[in-house]
Amino acid sequence: MPPPTTPPATLRDSLWDTSRWLPTTRDELIARGWDEVDVILVTGDAYVDHPSFGASVVGRIIEREGLRVAILPQPNWRDDLRDFKKLGRPRLFFGVTAGCMDSMVNRYTAGRRLRSDDAYTPDGAPGFRPDYAVTTYTRILKELYPDVPVMIGGIEASLRRVSHFDYWSDTIRPTVLAESGADLLVYGMGELPLVELLRLLGRGVPFASLKTIAQTAVLLPEGVPLPKNANWEDFTLHSHEECLRDRTLYAANFRDIETESNRVKARRLLQPVGGGMLVVNPPYPTMTEAQIDGSFGLPFTRLPHPRYRKRGPIPAYEMIKHSINMHRGCFGGCSFCTISAHQGKFVASRSKASILEEVEAVKAMPDFHGTITDLGGPSANMYRMKGKEQWICDECIRPSCMWPQMCANLDTDHTALLDVYKAVRETPGVKHAFVTSGLRYDLFLHAKKSSEVARSHERYMDELVAHHVSGRLKVAPEHTSDAVLKVMRKPSFGLFREFKQRFEAAKKKAGNVQLQLIPYFISAHPGSRPEDMADLAVQTKELGFKLEQVQDFTPTPMTVATEIYATGVHPYDGKPVPVARTREEKEAQRSFFFWYKPELRETVRAALKQFGLERFIKPLLSEGGRLAAPPSGAGGVVRTTDAAGYARNGPELKPVPANRRGQAQAPAAAPGKGGQIKPASLLSPGLRVAVGRGQSTQPRVGSESSPGSGKKRGHGPHGGRW
Repeated sequence: MPPPTTPPATLRDSLWDTSRWLPTTRDELIARGWDEVDVILVTGDAYVDHPSFGASVVGRIIEREGLRVAILPQPNWRDDLRDFKKLGRPRLFFGVTAGCMDSMVNRYTAGRRLRSDDAYTPDGAPGFRPDYAVTTYTRILKELYPDVPVMIGGIEASLRRVSHFDYWSDTIRPTVLAESGADLLVYGMGELPLVELLRLLGRGVPFASLKTIAQTAVLLPEGVPLPKNANWEDFTLHSHEECLRDRTLYAANFRDIETESNRVKARRLLQPVGGGMLVVNPPYPTMTEAQIDGSFGLPFTRLPHPRYRKRGPIPAYEMIKHSINMHRGCFGGCSFCTISAHQGKFVASRSKASILEEVEAVKAMPDFHGTITDLGGPSANMYRMKGKEQWICDECIRPSCMWPQMCANLDTDHTALLDVYKAVRETPGVKHAFVTSGLRYDLFLHAKKSSEVARSHERYMDELVAHHVSGRLKVAPEHTSDAVLKVMRKPSFGLFREFKQRFEAAKKKAGNVQLQLIPYFISAHPGSRPEDMADLAVQTKELGFKLEQVQDFTPTPMTVATEIYATGVHPYDGKPVPVARTREEKEAQRSFFFWYKPELRETVRAALKQFGLERFIKPLLSEGGRLAAPPSGAGGVVRTTDAAGYARNGPELKPVPANRRGQAQAPAAAPGKGGQIKPASLLSPGLRVAVGRGQSTQPRVGSESSPGSGKKRGHGPHGGRW
């Protein structure tokens, strides 16, 4: 007799009826009576009809617009290319995405070794997507169907839209439009440009004429004039060839790109590439509540396509199938993170009604047993947060609203978020509603706030711990060194110490002393030296932690930290920043995390001696050891002991206006030593470096943290939307 949770046969048959999904095969097209489709979407992920998977969202939007759309998931690129031919030629265009992750992050470990699994493939099987998937798929389509337009999007295309440093080839690569041959690139979360594109095509506008849609990019051949748009101001970046010759110009490009991405009204970016011109149109305004509700309200089955039923579970889907994403965007501006470059700095929040509708959809799933695994977002507690005065935000180009101190104009009231939490946990049939997305504790520990906002902060901590922690609360202080945290754009470690005290008090108040606090840390981040990592190990040991959730830094396109890694200087002031490049130094920095493992004790001891850090041996490897003051001239680490942290130091910062040229008012970049980037020699082969965080808006998937942890802090399932 089947277990009670197994649906009846009739329900199972209805549940897995392929007509509920977008078609993926010729037989499914025939079953619908279609002899042709308007759009074919090619994706590097398995097809999961869920709002966390970008190709599904794009497909459902195209369907909503009254067009015929099919999905081609994980086509075989190594045989006779029959997969690319089986659905035929689309009437309008092909859409191509690598999937929810950059394909190189997905396929390779930190040491540039092939991964043994793929969280976006049934049974976690590797080998179902190519390197540089956007480029590979697009080139094949252009070879087979040279007259059919190709639109590219998703996280891989979005973050490679301009000249960028590619860690896996050790080169500065041009826009992916140049490498792939695609006709149009949609960057960011692309529902709005997609709808405009579809409606223009519906009015008979040729695809080749679609050069002025916001949030898209095109590569104009030599001699083709720039398309006119009276509403946009232009800003010209240094050419790709100049970036190859001079690292200071490459760094300056990133500074200008990030500055424009932080504007409410950005300028159109132009970059000469070869003999052509890359044109990156400004983004759409932040989605309204109605617009984002519309995306999440599409008729998803919330299930993998039936074709995978005998191939095993899809790990990424298993992680997020009972979770709910409440908002998009992040104003944290962390140096290693791609969220603001892809989802935007300004937060787009769903309505309470939309969230509760999704709760009902989750409850209706056959394997739901009462637990919402995450009520989250890119940062869990930014729901409905924005500037108090919009005109101030309109003038501001700060990359972060939280660093180096909390913006005086930022409204950090948690009341709306608490209201949603309460409504979800009180929904009949919901036993638990946990928060497992990353938490920004500095949003409720900063000093400058009204009494009403302060009360919401106290309530948030108490209610979070009492009702929404599954056993472990995960936060990301990232480091203990103030110097490294400054490079990361993160608050002082002293603030984490204060948060730990608040957490301990809150769990006692809730009567649940078994709850654990799990901090995340990064090793080998630009600015981090061996002595910084050794001090991190000592400080966290003194706090009672044996670290598990850790990672090495991996350069991923379009982050401040990646530009520092590629050039050796900070793009905002041109000053040199220490960077761990050798395999030995990276492995040594990582080993300090695991001082408590018996098999690594001698490795840690040898590393400390190698770097002249013998004074750390006793406090780190001996019970009850304490760190002595560094000897004079030893370059010792300044310890952070002030629990008040950066939020208590100095006056509160205001939004940063632009100068007349429209740039942040910062010192010009200093000339680099030698003045050139030599991409092939920047990195040592075989480095053990892991994913820099990107679109991790739900529980993280993969395996690049601690041994056996099964988590990858990086591109997550919500990051790949067009």
